[in-house]
Amino acid sequence: MNKKLRILALILSAAMVIAIMAGCSSKKDDSGDQSGTEEKTYIIATDTTFAPFEFTDADGNFVGIDVDILAAVAEDQGFKYELQPLGFDASLTAVQSGTADGMIAGMSITEERKDTYDFSDPYYASGVVLSVAADSGIDSYEGIRGAKIAVKTGTEGAAYAESIAEEYSLELSYYDDSAYMYEAVKTGDAVGCFEDYPVMGYAVSQGNGLKLVGEMVRGSSYGFAVLKGQNQELLAMFDAGLDNIMANGTYKDILAKYGADNTDEAGSLLEQATGLVSDAADAAVDTAADAVSDAADTAAGAVSDAADAAAGAVSDAADTAAGAVGGAADAAADAVQGAADELKD
Repeated sequence: MNKKLRILALILSAAMVIAIMAGCSSKKDDSGDQSGTEEKTYIIATDTTFAPFEFTDADGNFVGIDVDILAAVAEDQGFKYELQPLGFDASLTAVQSGTADGMIAGMSITEERKDTYDFSDPYYASGVVLSVAADSGIDSYEGIRGAKIAVKTGTEGAAYAESIAEEYSLELSYYDDSAYMYEAVKTGDAVGCFEDYPVMGYAVSQGNGLKLVGEMVRGSSYGFAVLKGQNQELLAMFDAGLDNIMANGTYKDILAKYGADNTDEAGSLLEQATGLVSDAADAAVDTAADAVSDAADTAAGAVSDAADAAAGAVSDAADTAAGAVGGAADAAADAVQGAADELKD
């Protein structure tokens, strides 16, 4: 019996040791999990074809201005990301639903979009241009009056086409991808299309079978976007990284790589704007100075007229008073003389 009790005691002791070791192991594992937490990987959505901002090159690599800028910013700021080419409209949906943390896809910063998204500082100044088939005789907007025009859903090109649709009696046909939109024009399904200027300029230079018509319509700048009020740390890192790559020349090199360097043009536009502001300020100062001078002259004239009127009034009053005093003196003298005559009598 004692032997059985000793065996049972040994078994219980062993069980306790195993339980204690398991508990210690569990605590170590928990501690290890806390200290080894993996760094967050941000999901960034983008378009599928929007050259030169994002597209697949001849070697099957997904490349472009947006792709390179994001890579440079992430390296500068030390964050990890996964780029998902979803298409422009699908990228908007992904950010809104929270399945993507941010979006970089040649996305124009507009007041309407600011209701839904928070944007980074602008990273590219763009605009919209009309394109038609390369062999088309159309050379102005008059040539597309009453025609069917292809546009890409959710883009600034679509918004611009919608804004002039009534004026030119346009029938708009919507596409989710730039390549399909271009193909619609080349096959005759649409007479023309509206696209962002740098994108269409690059596409035409690559022989996409289209040509540009008219001047670029100045549009909005592109920005990196997150859902409004969300992922603010990611937005702050993008802005900080963008500032750094602009300062160290990386940004300019990226644009030059894809033939889209408009930094000199942007600088020229800034100088022109600064000049206009300076001219307006000078004109305002001159106008104000003239107004003050005229007011001073008017006031001086009014004071002078008032002084003359006052002097005239004082002179008249003095004459009246002098006449009154003289009359009183004469009356007094007559009274005295009369009294004197009566005394004599």
